[in-house]
Amino acid sequence: MRSRLRLVIVFMFASLLLPGCTPQTASENSITLDFWAMGSEGERVQGLLPAFEREHPGITVRVQQIPWSSAHEKLLTAHVGGTLPDVFQLGNTWLPEFVALRALAPLDNVLSAEAQADIFPGVLAANRMNGHLYGLPWYVDTRLLFYRADLLQQAGVARAPQTWSEWTDALHRLKAHTGHAPLSLPFSEWQTLVALSLQQRAELLRDDGRYGAFSQPAFREAFAFYLGLFEQGLAEVGGELRVGNLYQAFADGRIAMLVSGPWNLGEFERRMPPGLRDAWGTAPLPVPDGAAYQGRSIAGGASLAVNVKSPHPQAARALLQFLSAPEQQLNFYRATGDLPVRKSAWQLGNLQQSARIDAFWQQLQQVQGVPPVPEWERLASLVMRHAERVARGLESQEQALAAIDKETDAMLEKRRWLMERSAP
Repeated sequence: MRSRLRLVIVFMFASLLLPGCTPQTASENSITLDFWAMGSEGERVQGLLPAFEREHPGITVRVQQIPWSSAHEKLLTAHVGGTLPDVFQLGNTWLPEFVALRALAPLDNVLSAEAQADIFPGVLAANRMNGHLYGLPWYVDTRLLFYRADLLQQAGVARAPQTWSEWTDALHRLKAHTGHAPLSLPFSEWQTLVALSLQQRAELLRDDGRYGAFSQPAFREAFAFYLGLFEQGLAEVGGELRVGNLYQAFADGRIAMLVSGPWNLGEFERRMPPGLRDAWGTAPLPVPDGAAYQGRSIAGGASLAVNVKSPHPQAARALLQFLSAPEQQLNFYRATGDLPVRKSAWQLGNLQQSARIDAFWQQLQQVQGVPPVPEWERLASLVMRHAERVARGLESQEQALAAIDKETDAMLEKRRWLMERSAP
């Protein structure tokens, strides 16, 4: 027994003296980062990761692709169960909720001040809460006009509308020319109405997100303009049901304008008939008449976040730095069509030289995030529910605005209670 013990000790000692051997195994020295990404991004990002792993020997990235339809619920469930991955993708409007849950690590020092200045300012600001950066913008989108340029010209309109009065005039001319309500404006999409309110510099919520500000003049004017599009027959209530396939309706001329984002650049390029591939364009959102400023729209897109309880925070931050580099931003755009958040990536790929993409470049200079409250998605649905009721003649605009503020204040009651108790 003693001789066997001596052999074991001698063997262990000898193994320590062998070149390249350490008490830890190779697997103990390696790190596996779990990364959840949504939709097609979860598939396409995997093509970028071998370069990251070559630059960071010992770090392996394991990607799980999550459908957008179940992503929010899955992330919340993982947080409650303590199984959030090291790095994960978040929609911009989800950030406040996960900050409130204390699920996210601050990312202030992931990028240098110079690199942060290279990101569209409104997009970066939408990821900053309570004085800290909690999401690192990964790709960006915003809403602007898509239009049939040929139909505009046939209707006697020489250019894309730049003001609200030019917009309504162009829509009236298109309606007379085509015989259809020319604008697609689904009530299931809150972004258009909110973008119009940002054009009016509406506050939306007041007193640091404690109460609704929907009855104030700025939102009131945007609300009236939006609903006027239905009253004048320029958009149809429930028009999306009539349209069916949006791309076919756009090609047929039953729809000549819509407000949408960059994902439709590729869709229209693929789906429009060969003879109409040059017949459509994009333009920044029109501004209110007499406005002495560039028009705003919504800072959309997705961000990358780090689990505050990740056992590998430095490796997670290294992955975010890699995916934020201009070269990788451009590679990701080429793989997905998602617009880069870094201005230098646009310049590297000369993206704004395309007329359709240049409209996004212009609009992205003037974007703004929605109020950073966890309840935002519910609030947006509330606003659109009342907007549809007005359009259907079930309540007046005054009744709707009063109801929106009242229900908003009730929805934010818990927020006020928490803020009062956390105040110094």
